[in-house]
Amino acid sequence: MYDNFEELITQFSSLYISTKVLHQINLILQQQINESLSLFVSHSFNSILTLEHWAWQLLSQNSHQWINELHYQEVFHTLALFNKKLIYDYNIIEVSKKAILLFPVTVDQINIIFEQIRQSNDDNDPFIIIVSLWLDNHSYFLHDNPHSNKLVITDYINKYIICNYIMNKQFKMYISQLRHSYIPESIFSGKMLFYIKTSLFSLFSYLGAKDHRCFYTADEILRYLYEDYLQIIYIHSSLVATWNKDLVPCIGHLTGVIAKCYWSGEKNRTQMKILFSTEQLTCDHVRELIYIIGYEQFHKEIESVRSNDETVLIDSILMVLLNIVRTQNINWFFRSNIIIRETLLTVAEKSLYDEICLR
Repeated sequence: MYDNFEELITQFSSLYISTKVLHQINLILQQQINESLSLFVSHSFNSILTLEHWAWQLLSQNSHQWINELHYQEVFHTLALFNKKLIYDYNIIEVSKKAILLFPVTVDQINIIFEQIRQSNDDNDPFIIIVSLWLDNHSYFLHDNPHSNKLVITDYINKYIICNYIMNKQFKMYISQLRHSYIPESIFSGKMLFYIKTSLFSLFSYLGAKDHRCFYTADEILRYLYEDYLQIIYIHSSLVATWNKDLVPCIGHLTGVIAKCYWSGEKNRTQMKILFSTEQLTCDHVRELIYIIGYEQFHKEIESVRSNDETVLIDSILMVLLNIVRTQNINWFFRSNIIIRETLLTVAEKSLYDEICLR
């Protein structure tokens, strides 16, 4: 099987590959996702690197007509899933080798990709959906390896995202739509999810990295997001059983960014004053967060790593709750409320993710 894969990869010197070859590559990648990924990477490292190069080169073309061909879409979606599994493979694959495989891309190529997104008039452009998967994997990698050497592309990606996709009117328009109790499924377009889910996830992972240069202070980010955040949590905490599947990552990554910004100001407690003007508001917000993480369906979806939407949501909420405990004098509220204590205990007992148990 390995020999067959390497033979097929020899045809990837061209950007445009036959349907038959793409189909075979897709089948091999799917098989490896479910089998021994480490062994496959060790045996076929150079061939996989060729495939990853090809993918980034195709994404960074000035034209992406290929995106409408089903076999190309299938390969990109399968390769994204393969790469995500590679990030969380802790067997024999070194972090440095993962970085080489996953991100053989230049700043110029990233810039072309962003320009293609800017020019797209299709809210459900398959190109935007695929790029979201690639950037999400960059965020997964960065969050899982916060102390590793910084990638060449990381600063540029996050500067571009925060300046062009978060701090702008389009982002505010999208996030304001989440402040309503009823949100039509049509709202969650590929472009909307890119602005909210992918962009906030990128910012969250970047704020947690050892070496980063954020272009806005934690105070500035918090002041920009806090009203939307508090209103969204207030509205949707009592409706958690009716949440759309796409609402989960939007709220999860928004909460994660709030938690990171809140955490950065723990010593001087400036963020506390921005988020909560009174003790009563703090207690009300704690109740709302507890309602959300108390939803049992989320508990069933928690994974052993922070790699799916439900795990992100629960972990982000617990980060906010921990920040509240550390910065505000309301321990009495946690101790006196049986529902809060029992909910937190239940989440810890059912969680497969160690970080959730330790928070």
